[in-house]
Amino acid sequence: MTAMIRKSLNEPEETRPFEEGMGKVDLVNLEAGAVGRAVFESGWQWSKHVKPIAKTDSCQASHMGYVISGRMKVVMDDGEEQEFGPGDYMVVPPGHDAWILGDKSCVVIDWQGLADYAKR
Repeated sequence: MTAMIRKSLNEPEETRPFEEGMGKVDLVNLEAGAVGRAVFESGWQWSKHVKPIAKTDSCQASHMGYVISGRMKVVMDDGEEQEFGPGDYMVVPPGHDAWILGDKSCVVIDWQGLADYAKR
């Protein structure tokens, strides 16, 4: 790297909406890959609002992120479960479903696994 880079998720290079208006991912692209801010609305579930876009049985993206607000439950294909909330760092391997808990939207900054996430 020879120069500083400034990009802002408030001015994303790409926005990918989820089905039924249940949220979106705003992306900026860096040399190392895409970084995104995902907003999952209350009632969002991967198998309902991203599966029709991904066309896979479960989410095959590997996520590494930080939860800013809201709560998300993730269930792996093998049955392992975990809940994530504000201040949690999350690492989630491929092969999972996820949904929002409660009535607040969930905001996650993800720096791995968004290159093709919800890409039409």
